[in-house]
Amino acid sequence: MDYMFIALIAGVLGLAFAVFSALYVLKQSEGTDRMKEISAAIKEGALAFLRREYQILAVFVIAVTIILSVIPDLGWRVGLSFIFGAICSMGAGYAGMSMAIRSNARTAAAAQTSLNQGLRVSFRAGAVMGMTVVGVGLIGLGILYFAFHNDANFLEIIPAYGFGASGVALFSRVGGGIYTKAADTGADLVGKVEKGIPEDDPRNAAVIADFVGDNVGDVAGMGADLFESYVESIIAVMALSMVAVPILAADAATAWLLPMMIAAGGVVASIIGALLVRVGETPKMEALLGALRRGVFSASILTAIFAFLVIYFLGEEIDLYWAVLAGLVAGVLIGESTNYFTSFAYNPTKAISKSSMSGAGANIVNGFANGLLSIAPPFIFVVAALLVAYHFASFYGVALAGIGMLSTLGITLATDAYGPVADNSGGIVEMSHLPKEIRERTDALDSLGNTTAATGKGFAIGSAALTALALLLSYAVATDIVQVDAATMGVSFDPSIVDEISLLNAPMIAGLFLGVMLPGIFCALALTAVGKTTGLIVDEVRRQFREIKGIMDGTGKPEYGKCVDICTRAALRQMILPAMLAITVPLLVGFVLGKFALLGFLMGSTASGFLLAVAMANAGGAWDNAKKYIESGQHGGKGSDAHKAAVVGDTVGDPMKDTAGPSLNIMIKLMAVISLVFAPVIINWEGYF
Repeated sequence: MDYMFIALIAGVLGLAFAVFSALYVLKQSEGTDRMKEISAAIKEGALAFLRREYQILAVFVIAVTIILSVIPDLGWRVGLSFIFGAICSMGAGYAGMSMAIRSNARTAAAAQTSLNQGLRVSFRAGAVMGMTVVGVGLIGLGILYFAFHNDANFLEIIPAYGFGASGVALFSRVGGGIYTKAADTGADLVGKVEKGIPEDDPRNAAVIADFVGDNVGDVAGMGADLFESYVESIIAVMALSMVAVPILAADAATAWLLPMMIAAGGVVASIIGALLVRVGETPKMEALLGALRRGVFSASILTAIFAFLVIYFLGEEIDLYWAVLAGLVAGVLIGESTNYFTSFAYNPTKAISKSSMSGAGANIVNGFANGLLSIAPPFIFVVAALLVAYHFASFYGVALAGIGMLSTLGITLATDAYGPVADNSGGIVEMSHLPKEIRERTDALDSLGNTTAATGKGFAIGSAALTALALLLSYAVATDIVQVDAATMGVSFDPSIVDEISLLNAPMIAGLFLGVMLPGIFCALALTAVGKTTGLIVDEVRRQFREIKGIMDGTGKPEYGKCVDICTRAALRQMILPAMLAITVPLLVGFVLGKFALLGFLMGSTASGFLLAVAMANAGGAWDNAKKYIESGQHGGKGSDAHKAAVVGDTVGDPMKDTAGPSLNIMIKLMAVISLVFAPVIINWEGYF
């Protein structure tokens, strides 16, 4: 028996749990007719956006598939792997969003019964996304393994699956991120700051577009994002096992099997952890956070046990286990550090709230400083995991650490994806004029969602750094820049190219500087796109308040559809440039400056992308929760000057944490995997310098 079937079975088990969770959610009541009406409008807008986005993506995917298929050094198998990865990524994102838009009203209705029931419904909806991602990821990689593992070019085929997933993820994350943050900030600036009306007030024309954005950006985009993180962490291990000699592995087949089996154990552990998530009736952050922590920590402990059993069963050295454990522990610690810097249960975010009493400027300065300070723990934890993993299993161990960090993705993504559902449910409660205590319950769920979302982003970014490093080494070996010595578990260089690989060599320095530069340019384009689209939304909402009589007294009805259409058209148009930049620049560097410059480019982009991604995600999360803390009654509460300042800070942080920041972790892996896919071509290309 080929033990790869066990990984396939685990993938099927993950999908079965997703179906079980979906059926549970769909059995719940959708509430009143008004709640159903609002949910239907959100559903219509989200599906319309995704349909138009996927039409654009289809053109990109087909074009790239043809290009890959006709390049002699790559071929149709690489093209097939690419399009398969793209389809799996789109499918995972669509499945998660399809569940989310059917869960928002049900969560609002469940919150009328109890806080625990509201958490159960929204979390089960998030679990559909989490388990779909890991299930489809394992099944997709398993299918490719059985189809091509005997092919001599398997190394060139399997990374293309990750390329397809990354390409879709980047477009989905950028496009959805532009949409959701433009709608959110536009609604807040006019509604909260100018008109002084509550969040999600039905008089605000942008409120439905805001709800739609939660789904297309924070669910569909995030699902595609973490799908590619998951599969590329596995691909990185597979690539190193073939290209760089299976360090400490019995044979190549076992080296391919090992990451799949560890991931399979993580799926089972995540299912068990998800079943342990429940909370009492006290709507406090500590109780809610404790419920999710119980699930995540239980899954992490079980994953550690399963990973040990897998390595022992396969007859591998225990050193490989320490590499996996290093990544798993680092992932948990990164999550905890993110929670500390973004949750209003701790001093950093409380300090930002307090600074809001001095105005928006003080809020922004303190929030950005908090984001920059928060980079220290993730960097230290990733460096520690890298050194431990390298010590025990060289760069093969570094790739395994990435697997360890993402092995519990089934439940960590569930805790992340539940947030947008809870956010939507709060809006539906507000627009349906339900009692205040129901909104308090959904607000408690929403506040927790902000923290878990920030934690999930930190988790994804940390794993992206480890995975990108492993893919970087795979590229270096695939292009004959370095060789791996199986005896010493180290890397060596051909004496004839030592000067060219030196960081004092001009092409390497040029590539390094260009790599450091690109994430900054990418963020600027993404943030500018949000700013432009926000301006369009602000103008439209102001126009409607000005021209439609009776909106403020409730006798006139806003034209919600116009804001949805504006966001859709603008986001889809402006997502193309930053996404194409990330795809084309590494290839230009490789073909113009050569393979050595491209290696320097990947080093620079990984380091600077990691820094910017962590700082932006954590600053944005802290700004959001600082606002929530004031809205809970602190420093004057809603409507106070401190609250208005915090709203401004939140509008600055929104595109940082939900558009530019999370897109960077896709970008650094995408550029690394593109380089690996094109390595057979670049290896023979000298460049012009």
